[in-house]
This record gives sequence, C-alpha cells and structure tokens, in this order.
Amino acid sequence: MKLGIVGLPNVGKSTLFNSLTNAGALAANYPFATIDPNVGVVAVPDKRLKLLGDLYNSKKVTPATIEFVDIAGLVKGASKGEGLGNQFLANIRETDAIVHVVRCFDDPNVVHVDGSVDPARDIETINLELIFADLEVLERRIAKVSKLARMDKNAAKELEILERIKATLEDNKMARELEVEDPEEKAFVNSLDLLTWKPVIYAANVMDDDLADDGASNKYVAAVRELASKSGSEVFVISAQIEAEISELDEEEKAEFLESLGLTESGLDKLIAASYKTLGLMSFLTSGEDETRAWTIKIGTKAPQAAGKIHTDFERGFIKAEVINYEDLLREGSIAAAKEKGLVRMEGKEYVVQDGDVILFRFNV
Repeated sequence: MKLGIVGLPNVGKSTLFNSLTNAGALAANYPFATIDPNVGVVAVPDKRLKLLGDLYNSKKVTPATIEFVDIAGLVKGASKGEGLGNQFLANIRETDAIVHVVRCFDDPNVVHVDGSVDPARDIETINLELIFADLEVLERRIAKVSKLARMDKNAAKELEILERIKATLEDNKMARELEVEDPEEKAFVNSLDLLTWKPVIYAANVMDDDLADDGASNKYVAAVRELASKSGSEVFVISAQIEAEISELDEEEKAEFLESLGLTESGLDKLIAASYKTLGLMSFLTSGEDETRAWTIKIGTKAPQAAGKIHTDFERGFIKAEVINYEDLLREGSIAAAKEKGLVRMEGKEYVVQDGDVILFRFNV
C-alpha cells in the first residue's frame, strides 16, 4: 500500500511524516521546508505476527508495509507553478490513496500561509490544485485520443469517458464523484492515475489536549468531519507533535505515554485502520519455522489470487488451501492439535479468504 501525504505548508505534514517513518525529513516553521519528495516505508503493527512467530519459533517475522510519500506543501496556484508543490504532484500519482493533513489548531507561533485557520477553505484550496493538475493531464490525453477516435471504436469510447471526467472537474468536483459502474471503464479510469480519483483520508491535526475526546470539542475538526461525510471519506484526529514524541519511545514507554494522555492507540494505528477501511484491505498470514508473514489483500479475494500474492506459481498451480483462524491456532498451541479438533479446513478455488486466516497453500506447477 502506498499513501501520498498532501496539505498546505505548515499544517504539520512533514512533522507527521517524520514521526510515522522516522525518515528525518526536514521540518521547519516556514513554507516549502520539504523541497524533495520524501519516501518512507512503515511496518504495519500486527500483534498476531509476534504470537505466531513465537509459536513456530520462526527465524524471521515480516509485517505488511505501507509506503508514505511526502511532498512539498501546496499553495493556491501550485498547478500554475506557484510555490514548489506542482513539480512534486507527479510523485503521488501512483499512490493508492491520499492522506490530506488539515490544520485544526490555533497557534500564533506557527504561520498559516493564508493568515488564518479555516479547514473548509484549506481543503478547497488543495482540492482545486488537484483538479487543475488533473485537467492538465486530461487535456493532453484528450488531444492525443481525439485523433484516433474518428477511426477507432475503442479510442472513441475512451474519449467519451475522458470528456465526462473533464466536465466533472470543470464543475469543481473530484473525479471520484463521477459514477463509473462498468468494470472496463473503471479499469481505464484507474489507469489514468488521476489525483482526484483517489480516495482521501483526512488527518485532522490538533493540539494534544484535543486528543482525549477525539476532537469532539474542536470546531475545526467538526468542519473537517462535515466535509468528509459528504464524500464518504475517513477522518482521524492526530497530533503531529505528539506523534513526533511517541516516535522516539520504545514500545513499553509508548504504551505508558499513550495511557497518560487517555489514548489507546497511536496516530499511526489510526491511520492504518483508516487506510485499510478506505481501500477495502485486510491481511492473511503464513507461518512456519523459516518465516511468519502478513500479506495484504483486498477484502473478497479468493484463495488462488491470495496465493498469487506470495508467488505467481502458487496461483497458477493452486490445488487447495489449508486454512485455520489464527485465534484457534494460538489457543490449541500447534497445528497438529488443531487438526485433531477438526479446526483446520481444506478449501478450494472459490474460498474467500478472511482476515486473520493462517494459510498453507498446496500447489503443483
């Protein structure tokens, strides 16, 4: 999974990126501190992995990962070359979703690029820049396809879809607001890597005293939630500054610190949960003496396609999947004990993999 982080300058974007990835991206209280796109890879916390790894005495434990791409803060006019943001938008075109960091705190010591805190205005500013950037891409594509459309039915169909998307954007709407039901059309739109087609997760960045009630008493957070509800987007409340402090702690200290703030999970945990929900993802597990590992797949994936995540040969030569729920396996203490109780199932090609399944694939190529 790959997530692009966007926002206005000085909203806490790079501070959040630093704390999530410990990648050391420059964070400073002035616009355009992030001059190069920063990329960091983060392990997805999963308590099941350690428990299974201990059970099998695995030589290594490999979690699922998320890749974050942080780009320079966008300002009004970025798509026309203002500021430094536009040249980096290409770096987030290949992401699965966009994390939009929105400032939801007042602090006279932290400059706001537009002079005041207004989440609705700030979100609109970013959305318009993404729209303008996508219109530029669409216009080039339309010019190219138009020449072919007179003689080619497929090109004519492509042109019709492109024109529909363009009209949507020109109406100041995001491409994802366009209803595309046909699977082939959807695949084509996906291939365009439009920024406005990607799902958005809003990170409402607050002061630490707004964390305990999850921003319920923060008027700025309320504004973000109201906007997000109209598009069905996820919102999570975070304090980039607190995340920066947490990132310096070990697991035990982290748990104590979170508890002292009245929290049960970190911002990274919230973001991962929101990302998996937004993208319809889940994890299945494989475990053995060599390795215990989490594999990220779409909800609804069938056994052969899940096997293909491990290796294409597994999908091509799929025979059966030996499946047990991880809780059953841990409770019984071994696969042999679980088999004695009939808790291990042999599933075929139509089996839909469930979150937390521990699977051994049988295949023959």
